[in-house]
Formats: sequence, structure tokens, C-alpha cells
Amino acid sequence: MSAPTAPAPTPSVAPEAPARRRRPRRVRKPLLYVVASLGLLVMAAPFLWMALSAFKTREDLTASPPVWLPTDWTLDNFSALLDQLDMPRYFVNSLIVAVLVTVCNLLFCSMLGYALAKLEFTGRSQVFGLVLAALMVPGNLLILPLYVLMNRLGLIDTYAGLVLPFAAGAFGVFLMRQFMQSIPDELLEAARIDGAGEWYIFWRIVLPLVRPALATLTIFTFLGSWNNFVWPLIATNDPEKYTLPVALATFANDPNRTVAGGNGMLMAGSLLVVLPVLLVFIALQRHFTQGIATAGLK
Repeated sequence: MSAPTAPAPTPSVAPEAPARRRRPRRVRKPLLYVVASLGLLVMAAPFLWMALSAFKTREDLTASPPVWLPTDWTLDNFSALLDQLDMPRYFVNSLIVAVLVTVCNLLFCSMLGYALAKLEFTGRSQVFGLVLAALMVPGNLLILPLYVLMNRLGLIDTYAGLVLPFAAGAFGVFLMRQFMQSIPDELLEAARIDGAGEWYIFWRIVLPLVRPALATLTIFTFLGSWNNFVWPLIATNDPEKYTLPVALATFANDPNRTVAGGNGMLMAGSLLVVLPVLLVFIALQRHFTQGIATAGLK
């Protein structure tokens, strides 16, 4: 009696579903690049127009139809701006205020963030709740109380009056707390067992581990302080304490502006305002992108 033979295997047919799925992906990826490039062009177009207009002559600025590239590149707008406005003083004022506000935020926000993330004390949850509540309060509501307070302290028309109201922000405290929560508690406990104090732990262990958060906070704080317009406009009456945005806005409302140099001077001044922010972003771009990429893991 012969043994039963096994049935011959039927040839397998490769599914067509994966092949069909690859085709939309191949089309979707270039389409995504096209949409992203168009979005980038739309966002960068005003800045490019401003930068190019700073080097245009009066004829190019008033040409119809408008021209993108200057026919004759010139620095007359910058020289006229320096002649009409005390730009070095305004630049120094903005730099002093922005740097002091940034340094104060890095110090105070990181200290409070460390306390809320790693220290046990009575009322910690309530303090963090106040920080979250402060994030929901519009900044414009605080302008009048801040002005009354600074006026009673005699800090109007002073650098202290421009810096102290923004020396620490709720967003910075929240950002630093979220990052510091990812630091293992065992690492800090080992340092305490070895005899390290809280200041040593904070300065030598915690801060080096949250450099991406510090870079992110530096960019946001410097950008917000450098471009701040409403508070310096209210808190300064002396033109020698004007910051760059206030000085440019005052010059824009000057009826003699068109005689002095027209819109070309405004474009040159706007370019001078934007350049320091771009330099800060370029210097901290690597840490900034790392901080944004890891923010969702905290």
C-alpha cells in the first residue's frame, strides 16, 4: 500500500495592496514639499521685500509696477537714517533692555522651575496653579497696573522700569519646569548623598542638562523684549530712553519723514531691528530645534 502523497503547494499571489499604497505616498511626498515651499515663500516674501527695499533708491521705491531687485544698490537710506535719528543710542537702549530681561528670565525662571519640579515644599501645587493661571491672563490687562506701580516707585524713564516688569514670565517657568521634570530624581539624590548642596546641584548638574530649554527660552525672551513696543512707549517720555521700535514708530509719524528720506529709511531701520534677532536665532538654532523636538517627550 503506497503512502499518500502530499498535495502540491499552490503558488502564492503577492498582494497588490502594498503596491497600490506606495503610489499615493510617492505622489504625496513631492506635493508636501511643494506646499511647504509655497508656505515658506509667502512667509518670507515680506522680509525679502523689506531687506531689498532698504537698498533701493527713491525712484525704485516709487516705481510702478514695483520692482523687486534694486536697479542701483545704495546705502543712502542707512546714512540718512543715521543722520536723522540717533540710532546708536536707540540700538544700545534696546540691547541693554533685551539682554537684561533675557538674563533675568533665564535665572529666575530656571530657579523657580527647578523648585517646582524637584523640591518638596508646602503649597507647591498651588504655586504651579498660579503659574498656569498667569499664562491665561492677557498681557494688555497688566499694562495699567504696571504703569501705576512703576510710577509710584519712580522708575518711569529708567532702565529698571523697562526691565523689572518682564524679569520673569509664567511661560518661562512652565517651560523650565516641564524640562526639569525629565531629570531622574536618582541623579539628584546621589549628588545630595555625596554632600552637594542645592545650589551646586542646580548650577552644575541641572542647568547643563536643560540647555535646549535654556536656548528656547533665550530666543523667545530676547525676541519678545527686542520687539516690545507698547510698554516702552508708555514707560518712556524721554527720547534718550527710546528703544528701536519706539524710535522708528515716532519717526514714521513725523510729517517731515517724506522730505528726509521716505519709506527707504523706514525699511533700513526695520532691517536693523530684525538683524540682531536673526543672529541670536542662528547662534542658538541647533539647541532651539532640539528643545522643540524633545518638548513633547517631557
